[in-house]
Amino acid sequence: MRLVRAAVLTTLAIVAAACQKKSASDTILIGHVGSLTGAEASFGTSTENGIRLAVEEINARGGIKGKRVVVKTYDDQGKPEEAAVAATRLITQDKVTVLLGEVASSRSLAMAPIADANQVPQITPTSTNPRVTKDGDKTRPYVFRVCFIDPFQGTVMAKFARENLKLERVAILRDVGSDYSVGLADYFKKKFEELGGTIVNDQSFKGGDQDFKAQLTTIKGKKPELIYVPGYYTDVALVARQARELGIKVPLGGGDGWDSAKLYEIAQGALDGSFFSNHYTHENPDPLIQNFVKRYREKFGGTPDSMAALGYDAAQVAFAAMARATDLSGPAVRDAIATTRNFPGVGGTITIDSDHNAVKSAVVLGIEKNKARFIATVNP
Repeated sequence: MRLVRAAVLTTLAIVAAACQKKSASDTILIGHVGSLTGAEASFGTSTENGIRLAVEEINARGGIKGKRVVVKTYDDQGKPEEAAVAATRLITQDKVTVLLGEVASSRSLAMAPIADANQVPQITPTSTNPRVTKDGDKTRPYVFRVCFIDPFQGTVMAKFARENLKLERVAILRDVGSDYSVGLADYFKKKFEELGGTIVNDQSFKGGDQDFKAQLTTIKGKKPELIYVPGYYTDVALVARQARELGIKVPLGGGDGWDSAKLYEIAQGALDGSFFSNHYTHENPDPLIQNFVKRYREKFGGTPDSMAALGYDAAQVAFAAMARATDLSGPAVRDAIATTRNFPGVGGTITIDSDHNAVKSAVVLGIEKNKARFIATVNP
């Protein structure tokens, strides 16, 4: 009896192993690292939603090379060190084909060397710091992005402030603990001064700070016409409220790190009259974008922000590359991603250049009645 039972168990184990092997061979696993908790939790959640919508759509079309796509996500809690741990786990243990993430530049910078070392392509949806795809003077071989970079984004806002708003005097309030914020502030400052404007004051804070009144009081004394705050939405909203409490009435300006429904919830109207650069707007009448917005609302019950849009685009670029690749090895998929040209993304038409950056347009949004409104499109 024991021999029969043992034989049955052995047979079941072999069948289970065979099924598991067959199941694994019939799927393509992609990894996502995002901030699902922490100060920028909405970033990770929106990106995750965009990726999952893209996965659902590709599987409905039959998958890639006859295989079903599966996504596995790890929460990095908004910490670079946790992003590095998550990337390592996805690559070395889970054996993902492609790594998607992170949203924030500091966290993508922590992941990039791991992707390169293991020859697994990484696509960041919205990390805009140039160093994400560069290792010194060399382009990182396995790291890509589907967003524009900070020199372009900083230039867009500097030109908008100087040429559209006709401003001459601007102050800067930057997050010195953020590669994203420091880079964007530097590029804005350089371009604004090139265009004949004056930076009257350049103050700093550290992400997570709660009191900005000392910096804002100093800025107020310099009488700027705009305060450029290239930070993330939680900090920016608090800065705006405290600026208004101090009687500062000039607009604030910023970048894509502002883009979250939480910005307006926390700001409570304090950002009305302000402007920021972004990757996309759901108000764009393009049918491609409106179809995406419709599907997203049906699945998740809300309006997709730029993190959702570019999470979706990052996944779609990866899927198209895997479909074109000669096989699903890291080098083959990497080579296919690098040849992406005129890809119709919801966040703009994407062409990957020699530095693995996306050449694409940006939009400027204005905030009215605690909501973002489309102002202009700026091409590269």
